Amino acid sequence: MKKNIFSKIMLLSIATTAILFTSCKKDDDTGGDNTPTKGTVKLEFEHKWGMNLVPFSMGVDIKQPKTGDTLKFTTLKYYVSNIKFKKSDGTWWSQDESYHLVDASIPSSLIISIADVPIGTYTEMQYTMGVDSIRNVSGAQTGALSTANGMFWNWNSGYIMTKAEGMSPNSPSGDYALHLGGFQGEFNVVTVKSTDFGGEVLNVSPSATPQIHLVANPAKFWHTNPGVKTISKIHMPGANAKQAAKDFYDGIFFDHIHP
Repeated sequence: MKKNIFSKIMLLSIATTAILFTSCKKDDDTGGDNTPTKGTVKLEFEHKWGMNLVPFSMGVDIKQPKTGDTLKFTTLKYYVSNIKFKKSDGTWWSQDESYHLVDASIPSSLIISIADVPIGTYTEMQYTMGVDSIRNVSGAQTGALSTANGMFWNWNSGYIMTKAEGMSPNSPSGDYALHLGGFQGEFNVVTVKSTDFGGEVLNVSPSATPQIHLVANPAKFWHTNPGVKTISKIHMPGANAKQAAKDFYDGIFFDHIHP
């Protein structure tokens, strides 16, 4: 009789231990909490033209308001990299492998999707126009940094940070090509920009995908530089490339946040 009671107690103990072990293991596998802790943010680039910020389109004649030149864009590409968000507590979150190529002829590239952003409220964003010096000298790469994108000169001069090409009857050759690059020294065009969202707050949650709306103005390439009558081709780092890049990057501004 005592032996049977002892056996039952042992079996009950083993069963209880097994249940507890299974429960603990399940908690370990899930972290004990299935609540999502990350969300997605989208960064949208819209192109507008001139002082009145009229709609901009590729492949149509448009007049540059300062130079009077008639321009038709066939190519407009630029790199956006190293995207960071500042949380309301003052800490920063940075996107991994943050290199994106915006191409005005490919609508899907105008919206950059940024995944795995920790949930919370953010008050500021920082991003780089261009590609940092390390990646300029890191050899053949993939994705947005692939040489197949036609945005690379050589391991000496590095990436073309911004490329604008097109046709113009005011150019001596009938066309223009601004290949703006340079990542070191006096003619470095890589530019870090930031915005405080104009007092708005970026709310990141698993249930919504907020979209930050930025506006870029291609007319700014000639804000300081003379028109295509004088300079229709820029194919290397230098003073002209730096000025055109600076004017274009300075003209990019925050517009609003779609919740």
